[in-house]
Amino acid sequence: MRPSVLLSTLVAVMFGAVLVAPVHQGHAAFNFFGGHKHVRDVDGIITIPISDVDDGKAHYFQHKTGGTVVKFFVIKSSDGIIRAAFDACDVCYPAKKGYSQDGDFMVCNNCGRRFHSTRINVVQGGCNPAPLKREVVAEDLVIRADDVVPGARFF
Repeated sequence: MRPSVLLSTLVAVMFGAVLVAPVHQGHAAFNFFGGHKHVRDVDGIITIPISDVDDGKAHYFQHKTGGTVVKFFVIKSSDGIIRAAFDACDVCYPAKKGYSQDGDFMVCNNCGRRFHSTRINVVQGGCNPAPLKREVVAEDLVIRADDVVPGARFF
């Protein structure tokens, strides 16, 4: 095979592998198509339908507050509770890598520490995902925009 044909074939195979390779869940730095869905508040309230986040998978969101985009995730943990946390922690936030999901664990994309889903919103500090206050009201997850504001320090 001619070198130019071999090189073209190699490039095509590599490009194809990039297109079909699984993307790192939820993080624009690792995800070619972005990963945080923009949510807006209405009268200071962010509302996310429970049906959109009750599948046991981490769902990533962002909300613009005071000129800063604050990122967070929502997950229904293995004990059936809908939980929310900033996509950052007190230790690794300067790296701006956030967390990804590995089964029933959220994993820090900077240091690799693993956190069981049932610990989200319960344990805080260190490399634990920084808790975000939330409330289930009827069929919606409700987050006050004022509770997102303190998370701006991470981003």
